[in-house]
Amino acid sequence: NAFILICMLSTAYMAHFNAPKFYLELENNTIARWNTVVATSFSISILFFIGIAVMGFATFGGASNGFILNNYSTKDTLMGFSRAAVAFALVFTYPLAFVGCRDGILEMLKVPSEERTDAKLNNLTYIILGVVTAVAIKITDLSFIMSFGGATLGNALIYVYPAIMLKSTVKNLGDDATTAQKLEVYLAMAFAALGIGMGCIGTKQAIGSL
Repeated sequence: NAFILICMLSTAYMAHFNAPKFYLELENNTIARWNTVVATSFSISILFFIGIAVMGFATFGGASNGFILNNYSTKDTLMGFSRAAVAFALVFTYPLAFVGCRDGILEMLKVPSEERTDAKLNNLTYIILGVVTAVAIKITDLSFIMSFGGATLGNALIYVYPAIMLKSTVKNLGDDATTAQKLEVYLAMAFAALGIGMGCIGTKQAIGSL
């Protein structure tokens, strides 16, 4: 169960694919300013997640639902506003994740930018939304979605892909790569192996919890 929790926590930081977009849109986008943005936003997110998780578990303990608001009465007015706030947040943040997913699919299919017409983008949008909606109708346990998504996509984005990109970058540097950079590759690959291990265990545990 600890691995399931770890995998669920991984979903908290699955916005890596939007980092290049945010960096390019940042005013005076120096590395120093970017580091400040990342450190500040991650710190605020960590505090929010810890606070909400602690309060939810302190209230309901082991009976906590995958979607904690489901533990509260439907007659609770304050929780009603909370549900509305969650719905509002989902509606307006979903496009950020969706665009990253759609662009990623186009990149994997190696579709040139000039061929990405509005018609093609719209058709791909309908297909992805249809698949996601069908899955959402079939699987209603949010805790499974979070644990399985964290074990697969979460661990890949946090541990595996960055290590692969770093290794490729250092390799392309050739003789210009420093000793520190080469040693960092070994450390990154060790974290990648750790992520794969936790992901495999977490995936098995998540599927077993169905």
